[in-house]
Amino acid sequence: MREFKKRMALFVTLCFTVGMGFAQNVIMLIPDGMSVAGTTLARFYKGGPLALDEIACGLVSTWSSDGTIADSAPAGSAFSTGWASQTGNVGSLGKLYLLPDVEVPEADDFRPVATVLEAARLSGRSTGIISTSEFMHATPADFSAHDPSRSNYDNLTEQIVYNRLTVILGGGTPYLDAAARKDKEDMKAILSFRGYTYVDNASDLRAFRGDKLVGTFGKSKAATAMSYDLDRDPAIEPSLSRMTAKAIEILSQNEKGFFLMVEGSKIDWAAHANDPVALITDIIAFDDAVKVALDFAKKDGNTVVIAVTDHGNSGISIGDRSISSGYDKTPWTTFIDPLKRASLTGEGLEAVLAARGTDRTKPEAIREAVAAYMGISDLTEAEIALLAAAKPGSLNYAIGPMVAFRAKIGFTTNGHTGEDVVLYIYDPFGRRPTGLVRNTDIADYMAATMKVDLAKATSLLFKDAIPMFSRKGAAVTVDKTDPENLVLVVTKGDKTLRIPRNKSIVYLDGEMLESDGVAVFNGSKWYVAKNVIDLIQ
Repeated sequence: MREFKKRMALFVTLCFTVGMGFAQNVIMLIPDGMSVAGTTLARFYKGGPLALDEIACGLVSTWSSDGTIADSAPAGSAFSTGWASQTGNVGSLGKLYLLPDVEVPEADDFRPVATVLEAARLSGRSTGIISTSEFMHATPADFSAHDPSRSNYDNLTEQIVYNRLTVILGGGTPYLDAAARKDKEDMKAILSFRGYTYVDNASDLRAFRGDKLVGTFGKSKAATAMSYDLDRDPAIEPSLSRMTAKAIEILSQNEKGFFLMVEGSKIDWAAHANDPVALITDIIAFDDAVKVALDFAKKDGNTVVIAVTDHGNSGISIGDRSISSGYDKTPWTTFIDPLKRASLTGEGLEAVLAARGTDRTKPEAIREAVAAYMGISDLTEAEIALLAAAKPGSLNYAIGPMVAFRAKIGFTTNGHTGEDVVLYIYDPFGRRPTGLVRNTDIADYMAATMKVDLAKATSLLFKDAIPMFSRKGAAVTVDKTDPENLVLVVTKGDKTLRIPRNKSIVYLDGEMLESDGVAVFNGSKWYVAKNVIDLIQ
């Protein structure tokens, strides 16, 4: 691969002048899919300012290499790696570069590139990821794993488990189970072997006092993601702010500092469903986590806090076509009161109906439940029919727009949107970027503020293995005995080196050794850390 020649964003060059201090810690918080109208509604709903408000400083473009409207995987990868990539790519370069002025290394299709989290780890810092989705979902995986496809959960989970994070918190319990995995590997057993404590409820999280923690939470063991904040049982599922506080407590034990990524994942899911109750209450829960981060940063004096969404979603607006005339006479209570009458999200309502054994084919049963939990007492026959016909797992897509209609809240799509988004930064050294910046600039800013080098980290972690070993006179084959557990086999003289895919361990003549990073196979090429290449002379 040719030497990286990607430009350094102008604001990074100007802000980080010789003699200025560098931050020990960076906390990045991502409210996935949060549009500006959502934050405005959250402020009205809360009845006061958000923690985010005081640190707003600029705008960020959100496009990916192959689309004006970004998928979460390349959008998060832009934040984590500083490179534009295409739909589906996690922590790696793409192949399609369709937009003008998108910079890319030559001949490096789907190459893994180091993330700010990995660069922070190489600098001696502790690292962590938090999400309310499953922890191997696109955004958290963008910071901690590498694969051409966000759908390859087995690969992503295993890489995250082996990538030496200090803290992993979120959903995803089923994906740790050997029976649910194609490779039949027991992730909980591996976590235990690697020194982690595993917890699965709020009480055990609160009580934890160790130094390496993995926690997965959900309303049941079968739940892949955590509940919306409004629906969660606080005895079982911790809030995003509680997880953030615990992660900071653990990570801040490292005198060299830490990097933490926190995602309010289901803001995006609520927007997809056009469910304004889920959307607004999860934005407020996210903002509570921002406050935790800011409180720590202000007291610590050496911590940068960054909050920015990866893209917009749903085209949400305060005001819909029904008030095209008279919008200027519409009080704020028109938009908020219908939301406050709901005690559950659409997803929560479906769970309650299932638990109660409610027959959704009976109109009166639907009327009663929707009145009790959503505060809607005037359902039409057509709305009742829509709720009755909703497929399992999609009731929120039916009830959400009904709440929105009564609150005069508009939506244009069930998909992502391509607008610029607000950048929020607290920097104790006063080096906040302003104006409009690219999503890839965020990675440059974080790397500069921690004084780490992403290009150097990529060079240390991801060498194109087969040609490099071949140039040393080694024979290289792939052991495909188990197609779900591929192993790169390197032999030279009397030495045999076995490199399992997705792991940070290798075996030299049977002796297990640690690699500086995980081994990545992208479907055509193997990438391994430099210290693994150096094992063969």
